[in-house]
Order: sequence, then structure tokens, then C-alpha cells
Amino acid sequence: MGRHSLPDGLRSGATGPRRRARRRRAALATALAFAAAAGAVGAVRGGLLPFGSNCWDNAVRIRVAAAPGIAPALEEAAEYARDNDVTSDGSCVDVDVTAREAYEVTDALRSEKRKDAAYEAWVPDSTVWVNRILSDDTSIPVTPAGTVAASPVGVAMVPSAAESLGWPGRTYSWSELAGAATAGDRLRLGSGDPTRSATGLLALTQLAHSADGAEDGDTRTAATAKALSQRASATDGQVLDTLPRDLSGTEQGDPKRNQALILSEQAAFAYNESADSGDALDLFYPKDGAPRLDFPFALVDESSLSTDESRAALRFMTLLGEREGRRILESHGFRTDDDDVPDRLIAQAGGRAPQPYGELPADPVEDKEVDETLGLWTITVQSARFTTVVDVSASMSKPVPGTDRSRMEVTKGALVQALGSFTSEDEVGLWEFSRRLDGSRDYRVPVPTRRLGAFVGDSSQRERLSAAFRALKPVPDGATGLYDTTLAAYRTATASYTKGKFNALVLLTDGVNQDPGSMSRSDLVAELRRLSDPERPVPLIAIAVGPEADRKELSEIAGATGGSGHLVTDPSQIHSVILKAVVRAGNRD
Repeated sequence: MGRHSLPDGLRSGATGPRRRARRRRAALATALAFAAAAGAVGAVRGGLLPFGSNCWDNAVRIRVAAAPGIAPALEEAAEYARDNDVTSDGSCVDVDVTAREAYEVTDALRSEKRKDAAYEAWVPDSTVWVNRILSDDTSIPVTPAGTVAASPVGVAMVPSAAESLGWPGRTYSWSELAGAATAGDRLRLGSGDPTRSATGLLALTQLAHSADGAEDGDTRTAATAKALSQRASATDGQVLDTLPRDLSGTEQGDPKRNQALILSEQAAFAYNESADSGDALDLFYPKDGAPRLDFPFALVDESSLSTDESRAALRFMTLLGEREGRRILESHGFRTDDDDVPDRLIAQAGGRAPQPYGELPADPVEDKEVDETLGLWTITVQSARFTTVVDVSASMSKPVPGTDRSRMEVTKGALVQALGSFTSEDEVGLWEFSRRLDGSRDYRVPVPTRRLGAFVGDSSQRERLSAAFRALKPVPDGATGLYDTTLAAYRTATASYTKGKFNALVLLTDGVNQDPGSMSRSDLVAELRRLSDPERPVPLIAIAVGPEADRKELSEIAGATGGSGHLVTDPSQIHSVILKAVVRAGNRD
């Protein structure tokens, strides 16, 4: 038996309720794949024509952009379709597959300078890319039609590192694996950049999800992100190049070489196929569940496609779900059925029982969590300079519906929570405002923006900010001096711009401007546009707290700086909104 072989009876398939849940998920995935083609499937499942058919006289050509990992499998399926005269409505289906990184296609679809779409269909490695397009109404639209394969994400290691951690007998949670990777130089862990790699993004999101609610969970997640950033590669393909090139002591001990990688099962499978027996990777499957790449199939700019093109694209998708299509996908290391994962696939990917390779996360991460993780990554990796401007007018004393706490109390809690997401190298400060709070000025600055690790007297900036956040109080009878404060804070933020950091101004208010002597909204917007510099971006993230705030107004004001306006009905949402806004601002750069 080889070192990666699976003994009989040791496949970690689920039983009972878990197996039934798996089947429901598999049935749902199948339903999604075919429901989108309702009304057309009967026409596109044209099957095979007899030898000598003339279906090529009016063949329909479909261009498909595919993630590099799955592109070879799709190319083989396209060749099968050509060799066997697979048809749609009597016309042969001629599929041209191009390997393109999902982030590159996403950027192209979102480009304001776009012309016609370059592809009729798109198969990225994860739905997170499709969702990014669906949430942006300025992009070329895509229409999800289903998913064609799956591959769980784990941590692959060179044999010496895996053995030191007890592979295959010992299992780890995501937090435990992250702890092993961040504990000094014990394990050098590499990953794809989460802004460009769904594998890296889903793993970091699952780690943050697992740490949620734990003591210092946010801080530990930020520390892991920081550690990963030191060894991150632009793409999953490039991260494989960081492994030792051979078994020599020089390569294995080279501090620039990674001993472990966050990797999909399929990527490990493909790597091991070409590796020497001693170089093959071992794969740890976290015991709290592995997030999955789900390889969605989407039509691109469907309204511009002809009926023949739409049906031909869907016919190709259904081919991937048929026996021969599944065989091709599985031969390239992809899963096509959770209840029937081939032993060879697991063994070739570096898995072996009792590694829990069949375990799904108990609580799959949500889209909101993915956005939060991207925001955390941006702040942690790039380092940030944030000035927080908080409304302390009288209305902040109003209760939050459904709680016994005021808007200010919940806002303070959210700000303290957000503070835990920042590292010592980040710069954060605090302004507060109402009306005529400091002489003729509507604002004052309790804590100027400084590096959180810096000391002022005996207290660090982090300690001073935490105390200042907790000390915020609504001003009795205080009105809202919104416009003058916003301009003053933005002038200061742009004048103190720090190169190499993510600079932003975060404004929280529960009302509209109540200073009759201030400038007008139109003058404010015009001045913000004048101050805004694309070469030194400082987006304004404006958050409306409560029903009295005017989100439309705040969106107009923030938009003048390349920022965004948001409405939260519960101030406890502030932390996640800030992270989501960071992602949106970063995507505009």
C-alpha cells in the first residue's frame, strides 16, 4: 500500500443525518445547475449525432473563460464534444476555452472602459467572484446557471512538515493550523493573496468564522492575516512555486521556501501527479470543515447572446454533468458527488484517513463574512490610516429598538470592537462633533491620528483611543454640525495623507446637518471633489446610524471622494460596514 493509499473501510464518508444532509446539498446543487436552464434544457440536450452528420455546417462557437485550475478539464471536455459531434438544436457545439485568473475576468467585467464581452460563458473557481459582479450594477452582467465541480480547501505540506504535525493521524481545526503557522518559524505557510485568490480568501474567512466569539478572536485572525501576508503570492499557481524544488537540505531549509500552503484539494492533486514520490504533498483537512471552491458556470451578458449561443453554452454545461463529463472532471482531481468521492482522488491529493476529508463546515460562511475578511485583509496587510469622526449630538442618546442601550452606547461598543482589527502599525484617531462644540467650531479632536503602537506619555495610542471611545457622550440639546465638520476633517485627512497605507475618513452620524450658518451641501460636495486626488486617495466612508440620518445625502457627499454611504439600523453593524466599505473603496482604485 502506498503512503497515500486508502485502506478499505477508512473512507471518511458521513452516515445518518449527515449523509442525508449531504444528499440534500448535492440535490440542491444539481437543481441549481438545471433550473437556470428551464425551458431550454430539452432543446440543448441534443445528444450525439450519427457518424457523418453535417452539424458542423452551422456549428455554434462558444468562448469560455475558465479559472486556470479547471481550464484543462474543460478543454478536454470541449475536445470530447467536438470529437463526438455533441449538438445543441442540431448544431455542433464548438467550445473554445481560455484559462484566465478569476480576478482578471472580474476586473475586466467591471471596467468602465469595457466594450463587448470577450466571452459567452465564464467558469471561475468560486461563486465569490460571481457575487462581486452581481453586486455591481456598473459591470457587464453575468447570469449564474449552476455549478460544475467542487474542491475543498485545506493545508498541504511537504512530508517532513506534515510528519512533524502528526499527519495523518492528528487532526486540527483552522485556528490550530493557523496557530502552528504563526508560532515563530516552526512552519512557513504560504497562500494566494485573498484579493486575487478565492482559495486564500475562503480559508481566511473560515478561520475568522471559526474564531468568532472566541476571546481575542479578532486579534488572532488579524495576526494570521499579517503572517500570511508576509508569504502571500499573487495567484494559486504562483504559490506552488514557493515550495522546495527538491529534497536537499538546502532547499528544505531555505527560509524563502514555504513548507505548507493553503491549497485546494484539486491543486494538490495536480501537483502530486507531476511530483516525485518523495516530493508529494500531504493534505490536512481541518476538522471544523473545509470551505469549497464550487466552480460556477455563468453566462456573460446574456441579453447580448443569441438563442443559439445561450443554448449551446448551457448544453456544454449539461455535458459536464453527464457521465463522460464527470469522468473528465474527476480525472483532473475535481469532486462531482459528495457521496461518492473516488479513493484515488483523495489519495493523489495527499489525503488519508483519519483526515476528515468528507467534513463540511457546520456553518458555511456568508457573503457578508467574505466581504468583512477582504476588508480585514486590506487593513491588516496594507496597513491603514483611519480618522474616525463621531456624531455626539443629543439624538445619539435615543434607544436602539429592541435593546435597552442607546445609539451612542452601541456605537462605542462597535468602535472598540473595530479597534481590535487594527495592528500596532495602523494609524487611528478620533474626532467628535455636534454644534459649537469647541468655541465656534462644531468639532474637537480628543485623540489625534497616530500609530496605535506609539506612546504618548505612559499610554499607547491604542489605550488612549479605547478610553476615548468609551468616554463618548451625547451633548445635551446638541445639534448636528455635519457639513463644516466633514470638510474640516477631510482637509486634515488629505493634508496628512500617508503613502503606502490605506487612508480613509470614517464618519458616523444619526442625523442631518442642523447648522443654519454652515456651508451648503452643494458647496461641500464641490469642495470635496476639489480636494480629492486619485493619486492620494482618501475615501470618505459615511455611515448613517438610525432612521433620522439621510443615506442619500451621505452617499452624495461620500461619493465626491471616491467613498461610499451606508445605512445601519443597528449600530452594532458598524464594524462589518466599515470593512465592507474598505473593500468597495479598494475595488475602485
